[in-house]
Amino acid sequence: MMKSEWSNKWKASAQPRKQKKYVHNAPLHVKRKFLSVNLSKPLRERFGKRSMVVRKGDDVIVLRGSLRGKTGTVEKVSIASGKVYIEGVKMKKVDGSEISKPFTASNLQLTKLSLEDKRRQNIVERAGDSSGKTVKKEKKGD
Repeated sequence: MMKSEWSNKWKASAQPRKQKKYVHNAPLHVKRKFLSVNLSKPLRERFGKRSMVVRKGDDVIVLRGSLRGKTGTVEKVSIASGKVYIEGVKMKKVDGSEISKPFTASNLQLTKLSLEDKRRQNIVERAGDSSGKTVKKEKKGD
């Protein structure tokens, strides 16, 4: 049974209403982690990671929806609403004005990272030390 207040101790449920409640009521430091975007194959090989949290200035490609294949730079990330806005991708409102189209992070893929941030630079440096390759362990006994 899920508590009325948000708790990180709560374990998963098969019920969509409880999953939605968990995401909706989560604090911002947890909601930020929901904005993970998978990396393109060259970036995966370079950094040895599958996904990263998207930031302003990253280059992304849209993987799902009517705008599939569209590329651009992230202009804004809204942690509260869980949406990512891409430069140059606009939608028309009924009154004729244009606004940036919001995307869900799971429908995007990172193609180039913004390295203006020290944390991101550390990730690049660490990846450079290991030359971007993961070491496979050999089985004992054979």
